[in-house]
Amino acid sequence: MEQEQATMARVTWRLVPLLITAYLIAYLDRVNVSFAAIRMNADLGLSAAAYGFGAGIFFITYTLFEVPSNIILEKVGARRWIARIMLTWGLVSGAMAFVTGETSFYILRALLGIAEAGFFPGVVFYLSLWFPAGYRGRISSYFMVAIPLSTVIGAPLSGIILGMDGMLGFTGWQWLFVIEAVPAIVLSVIVFWYLTDRPAEAGWLEPDQRNWLQARMDAENKEDAGGHHSIAATLKSPRVLALGLVCFGAVITNYGVSFFLPQIISGFGLSALATGFVAALPYVVGAVGMIWWGRRSDTRGERKIHTAIAIAVAVISLIVSTMLSDPVLKIIAISIAGFGMFAYLGPFWAIPNTFLRGPALAAGIAAINSIANVAGFTGPYIVGYVKTLTGSFEGGLLALAGLGCVAIVILLCLPIERTAPLARTKPHPAE
Repeated sequence: MEQEQATMARVTWRLVPLLITAYLIAYLDRVNVSFAAIRMNADLGLSAAAYGFGAGIFFITYTLFEVPSNIILEKVGARRWIARIMLTWGLVSGAMAFVTGETSFYILRALLGIAEAGFFPGVVFYLSLWFPAGYRGRISSYFMVAIPLSTVIGAPLSGIILGMDGMLGFTGWQWLFVIEAVPAIVLSVIVFWYLTDRPAEAGWLEPDQRNWLQARMDAENKEDAGGHHSIAATLKSPRVLALGLVCFGAVITNYGVSFFLPQIISGFGLSALATGFVAALPYVVGAVGMIWWGRRSDTRGERKIHTAIAIAVAVISLIVSTMLSDPVLKIIAISIAGFGMFAYLGPFWAIPNTFLRGPALAAGIAAINSIANVAGFTGPYIVGYVKTLTGSFEGGLLALAGLGCVAIVILLCLPIERTAPLARTKPHPAE
C-alpha cells in the first residue's frame, strides 16, 4: 500500500494542478463574452437576440464536434490533442477582440465551440488512463473544481480588465478577450512538453512505480473485457444515452441558475460590487463540497446514490428558494443548491469507467457530455421565457427543479456497479 500511496500522490501532483488550471482558463474563455457584452453589444450594435444567438451557437458546434474530437484524442494521444485544443481555442478567443458585427460574432463563437470541443471529455478520459477506478471520484472532483472557481475568480478579474477601456486605443471588452486568451496559448506549449500520454511512458516515475501503475491499469481493463468496445455500439447504448439525460438534468440547474443569479441578487437592491460577491457564495460552497463529496464517494466505492443525493440537494434547495421572500434566506437556499449543482460531478463522471474501456470510453464520455451541453441552450431559455411570462424567476427555477427530478429517477433505474472502496482496497497483485 505504501507503494500505491506514493505512486498515486506523485501522479496526482504531476497532472492534476496543470489540468485544473487549463480547465479554469477554458471556462474563463467560454464565458468572458457575458462580461464583454456590457459594452460590446452597444459598440457593435448587437441586439439582445443577436447576442443571445451568438453566445448560444458555441454550444451547437461544441456539441457536434465533441465525439469526433475525443475519438481523435484516443488515437493520437492526449498530450498532442489537448495542446492543439488549447492553442486553437486561445487563438480564436483572442480573435474575438476584432469582431465588427453580427456575422463575425457568430462565426467566431461557432469556431470557438469547434476549437474547444473535446477538451472536457478528453481530460476525463485521460485521467482514466492514470487513475485506478477507486480514485476517480475524488480526482474528477479535483479537476472539475475549476468550474466554480472560474466564476469566483473570473468575475472580479473581468471587471478589472474592463476598466482598461481606452488603453492603447482598445476598448475594455477587447482587452478582455486578448488578455484572457494569452494563458491558453502559453499553456498549450506547457501541456505539449509536460504531459505524458500513459504510465508506461512516465520517465518522472520511479521504475517500480511506473511498472506497478501500468500493470494495475492493464489488470483493471482486462477485468472489464466484457464491456462495450465498439464505438458505434457505445454511441447507441441505452445506458450511455440515459447517462446523457441524467447529466442534462443536473447541468441544466447550473446553467439556468448561473445565467440569471446576478439578476436575482441585484433585485434585492444590492450594488454591483456587492452583487458580485454574493453571487460567488454558491460557487464557493460548490467548490468545497464537491471535493469532500468526491472523496466520500471513493471511500465507499459508490457512485449512483452519491450522484442522486447531490442532484436531490440542488432540486430541493431550488424549490425551497422559490418559497422564500427574505433575501438572506433565499441566498442561503441557493448556496446550498450550489453544493448539489457541483458535488454530483465527481461521482457521476466515475460511472462511465465502470462499463466502458478504451476507444468506447472516449466516445461514451464525449456522447454523454454532448447531450448534457444542450442544457447550455435550454436552461437559460426556460428561466428567461418563464420570467417573461410571469415577471418572476420562481417559475423558471421550479421548472429546472422538475428536470432535476427526472434526472434522479432515470439514474436510480440504471444498473451501476460499485467499485472497491478506496480506504479498504487491498494491495493489487500487480504490486
